Amino acid sequence: MTATPNFNGWRAAVLSEEDGNVERLKRQLVLLGMQVDVQWEPLAPTELPEIVIVDADRGWDALLPWSIEAPQRPVAALLGSEAPGRIAWAIRHGASAIIPKPVASATVFPALVLAVSIHTERLAGQAKIAHLEERLRLRPVVFAAIARLQSERKVTEEQAFAALRSTAMKRRLPMEQIAAAFLGGVDPLWEVG
Repeated sequence: MTATPNFNGWRAAVLSEEDGNVERLKRQLVLLGMQVDVQWEPLAPTELPEIVIVDADRGWDALLPWSIEAPQRPVAALLGSEAPGRIAWAIRHGASAIIPKPVASATVFPALVLAVSIHTERLAGQAKIAHLEERLRLRPVVFAAIARLQSERKVTEEQAFAALRSTAMKRRLPMEQIAAAFLGGVDPLWEVG
């Protein structure tokens, strides 16, 4: 993430029981322009806020509506404990920043920026992996198109691959898409062979 987010108008869910730490946290969030909902019950999956702050000292698995290790929103953990199990719980549930207890005003904004930044990077990484997995899944289509080009156009494997790659580059389309169109009979690839 290159820009620091502007939290003005964001909704924040603070999943914690009301206490002095939550009051200080809520005050800071409001100063940042956020609407704050404090609750100590599971978050509804249909009305997710822009950011979630969860009390990791007392949190339980059903508190967050997403599967473990797949957070749908940026998560920051309120944490006063040094217990490895509570830290691990926070990480497993997507927390990418910690707001230490007792809450100090100077710790809130940096933690929120870090949580949003890491969540954005996490989503971009997941999208890239999905894209690469799709391309890998379609590799047999490319090999089949190369084999067909070889037999129909009487070219070598290297020539067929180069022609397929060149066509994809000229058209600014993935090679897999060009190969699928050729195999499906949609595109005869006249420029090859």
